[in-house]
Amino acid sequence: MPSAVLTRSLLASAVGLAIAASLNAPARAEGPKRLDVASTFSTQNFLGAGAEHLSKELETATGGAVSLRVHEPGDLVPPFEVFNSVSSGAVQAGWDWIGYWAGTVPITNLYGALPFGPSPEAFMSWMWSGEGTELLQKAYDPYGVKVLPCFISPQETGGWYNKEINTPADFDGLSMRISGLGAKVLNKLGASTQLIPGGEIYLSLERGRIDATEFSVPQVDAAMGFDEVAKYYYFPGWHQSASWFSLLVNQSTWDEYSDERKAQFETACRATLQWSMAVAPPQQVRTIHELEEKGVQVKRFPDEVINALQDAWVEVRQEEMANNPAFKEAYESLMKHVQLIDEWYELQALPAPKAIQGENQAKPVKAEGDA
Repeated sequence: MPSAVLTRSLLASAVGLAIAASLNAPARAEGPKRLDVASTFSTQNFLGAGAEHLSKELETATGGAVSLRVHEPGDLVPPFEVFNSVSSGAVQAGWDWIGYWAGTVPITNLYGALPFGPSPEAFMSWMWSGEGTELLQKAYDPYGVKVLPCFISPQETGGWYNKEINTPADFDGLSMRISGLGAKVLNKLGASTQLIPGGEIYLSLERGRIDATEFSVPQVDAAMGFDEVAKYYYFPGWHQSASWFSLLVNQSTWDEYSDERKAQFETACRATLQWSMAVAPPQQVRTIHELEEKGVQVKRFPDEVINALQDAWVEVRQEEMANNPAFKEAYESLMKHVQLIDEWYELQALPAPKAIQGENQAKPVKAEGDA
């Protein structure tokens, strides 16, 4: 019996020590219950509203345990300083257009605005089912930034112009607000390009500091009032086939969250991505119709212009791939993924549905220059 008593005594001591250790151990970190987010876009337009939608999805996913407090541009830091501020920890998180950071992380040019690129659907597939997010995160790791691509806008427009573009020569000497790879393409054709924050574009157009601008999709452009200061609205958006927006989180802050909480962030992120892809496309056509009723001249670039832009893009792409190994890796990965998607849809292609006599048909958008 003494041995049994000794065994029970040892077991009791072990249990007691384990309980004491658990009581004295620090609680598992769950991270901030509310993240302050410095947005590069006003929450009054579709782009900034994406961050607020993400916050609602995050609250749902976490049962109300975590939310985002989205601050208007400039409230915490200037819009173009969001990435560096998140990197340094000056702010906990940011909401951005990924392409803004190309000066620091050149690969973001591909995610923000890829000329003559794939559809948003194909891009989304690569981002979440291919190597897209992995390659982007690898580029952000040296800066201590966690990235969650949560929002995608449809193909942008070709931009607003105060002169007609009839030939490639019309770009020569043109002053335009445009950024990223599209700007490099236009530079090849003689245009002068610059990046201007969204809130300053209207005044720049109104005062003649620039002759043209691209910014976003019609829904956002109309809210910015560009139809009041520019006459011609051009299509297609050759320079930006899809636009990615993301939640940036300081890596140290992100590391405070448990694996379960991180998974809930990703769930909210994907739900926001689905929302953006679902609501955006039909609204753009409704907006174009409204702009046409206001007298905006919706036009298509002539084929000669499109061909010149594409030739210039080939030059820019070759230069980027030669000078930036990360861009080359990402571009080749994206194109390989897109090829698989295109092949699938080509096999499944069907003719357009035949109309039923008397069936209501949506009003087509017919830009000047269409056959």
